[in-house]
Amino acid sequence: MEPGSEQDDGRGRFDPPSLGPDTEDAGPGEDAGAAGRRPRGGAWPDGPVPPPDGASQSGDADGGDTDESARQRFVLHKPDGEPVRTGRNLPVAIASGVALGALVLLSIYPFSAGFVAITSAATLICLRELNRGLAVRGGRLALWPLAVGGVAMQVCAYFGGAQWLAGATALTAIAALSWRLRDGAEGYVRDAGGNLFTLIYVPFLLGTWLLLIASPGDGQERLIAFIVVTISSDIGGYFAGILMGRHKMAPVISPNKTWEGFGGSVLACMLAGALTVSLMLDGPVWAGAVLGVAVVLAATVGDLIESLVKRDLGIKDMGRFMPGHGGLLDRVDSLLIAGPVAWVVLTLLVP
Repeated sequence: MEPGSEQDDGRGRFDPPSLGPDTEDAGPGEDAGAAGRRPRGGAWPDGPVPPPDGASQSGDADGGDTDESARQRFVLHKPDGEPVRTGRNLPVAIASGVALGALVLLSIYPFSAGFVAITSAATLICLRELNRGLAVRGGRLALWPLAVGGVAMQVCAYFGGAQWLAGATALTAIAALSWRLRDGAEGYVRDAGGNLFTLIYVPFLLGTWLLLIASPGDGQERLIAFIVVTISSDIGGYFAGILMGRHKMAPVISPNKTWEGFGGSVLACMLAGALTVSLMLDGPVWAGAVLGVAVVLAATVGDLIESLVKRDLGIKDMGRFMPGHGGLLDRVDSLLIAGPVAWVVLTLLVP
């Protein structure tokens, strides 16, 4: 294998020298046409994109399609004809997203309490992904206190509301910090910081989703509105980036994001917010537009946060839980940060 090529160890890790500014996947406000794996110096040289190692460039003996030609059926192109490289298998990614969405809907109706099981499972999966990622830098999480306390936080959020969620979060933080005492002073501050970051980033932020669905009367609709608006940020940014993406938004953190893509995310979120709030929650259209702006800002920040975490850890994906998407954290990074924002906006503007 050539120097600087991807080194996969089964956890999505690869050699830091290959972690160039052009290795991120498309996200909210991102120019998807610039995404994908490319040399650190910029775009591929003139000519066809080289196939993966070991892939055949010739057709079958009977003249049938090769795997490469079959993949080309799913390749999107910019208006100028340049292929869009997203760094992922688009049909598989779409199928995985649809399956996850169907699972969420089935857990919401007819018994909203079933969603507690979804966020609890997501808590455990995300804890595992973060633990493996932090281990790359020598960090250690207090997995048992975080796992037990994280699941308890989901239950408290749904059945007890924000006060119970805050109380469970405080107790879990104390348990995690105490658990680490037995390993001595070496690296304590590093591990304590990792534990507190993980506690807030995963189970606490997931718990805000349960605050939405626990709202009396229209909790399911509030959760769906939040998910639809946040996903609209991805979709709007993706296609705006393909068509118009030119000016980089955060080249140091996620160099494929563009201001044009961000504008597409804003418009898509405002439209989705106005429709969902007015049609599903009987709220004013302007409140839906405010929800859209607030969510797109939070979703973009969430995507940048996870991108920076992965760059710091030297990994491309947090895991391989979802085909075409990477780890579960790679899929819900925007939703994590947008959750509490949506809860606050809807609580204040759509009582």
